[in-house]
Amino acid sequence: MMGSEIERQIFQNNISFRDKALQVFSYQYEMVDIYGEFCRHLGKHPGNVRNLEDIPFLPIEFFKYHKILSKERGFETIFRSSGTTGQQQSQHFVADLQLYEKAIHNGFTTAYDAPEKYCILGLLPSYLERQDASLVHMVNYLMTVSGHRKNGFYLDNLAALAKQIHQLQANNQPVILFGVTFALLDFAEQFPMNLRDVIVIETGGMKGRRKEMTRSELHFKLTTAFQVKMIHSEYGMTELLSQAYFNTEGTFTPASTMKVLTREINDPFAYPKFGQTGALNIIDLANIYSCSFIATQDIGRVYKNGNFDVLGRMDFSDLRGCNLMVI
Repeated sequence: MMGSEIERQIFQNNISFRDKALQVFSYQYEMVDIYGEFCRHLGKHPGNVRNLEDIPFLPIEFFKYHKILSKERGFETIFRSSGTTGQQQSQHFVADLQLYEKAIHNGFTTAYDAPEKYCILGLLPSYLERQDASLVHMVNYLMTVSGHRKNGFYLDNLAALAKQIHQLQANNQPVILFGVTFALLDFAEQFPMNLRDVIVIETGGMKGRRKEMTRSELHFKLTTAFQVKMIHSEYGMTELLSQAYFNTEGTFTPASTMKVLTREINDPFAYPKFGQTGALNIIDLANIYSCSFIATQDIGRVYKNGNFDVLGRMDFSDLRGCNLMVI
């Protein structure tokens, strides 16, 4: 089956996630050379992979050193991880930006309703200064769909952002503010205010600007300064096209194209029970033309309903710009 045929199926709810994932696995085994070679080294192939737990998950480090892309497709853009000085950046060769945008829309509307309902603001310094950040593409796409004339990005002018939010609140306009962690903390300290009608979504990332902290510490600081019941979060990364959002239950809910599993930290082929801590494996069906099965270096828990927690990162892995707080 060609990638375009599978692509039509991944957003359909009448096909089980397992069946879609096995179709994607068979396609990537044949068409993504690096992944196919990885599977063959493990003795895995479409003939003996029948369940999600049978699928080999490619270590995320492969995105730093290999071009992971289907043989039947070229690429439209390359997203790169932020990294820090001296670190090798991950590179995600994206074959179809429209597919990425469909995945963004799917995840966002499931969590928050239609983008057109909101004015969308972005407080994403460090990301805006780059031309290859998937996060900026995501927020910019949501702004485009929203169509609100006050949508916009803010770099360092926090006073202008505060003024804009006050004006939108005066007009009873629902607002979503996407913010990188260190910038939200700066904003909270300099302009504490009641952010009623504002959904604050932190996207993680101290970028070396501040001391790392736990999510509970961060959210306590922000909820106190902004006088809101909760701070939302978005979980995504350079190597993924789908996202998950932090919900009122205090866990992340993945988009319909995404499923998270835990693996034993010391045995990548063993799976702990629901609710037990392990390293996170992510299935991202939207990543058809790259690799949909990624073994991350994030530590967390997965629950029976499919939601998950992110608790930290393995000691030997890089600190990254995605949503992740240390334990």
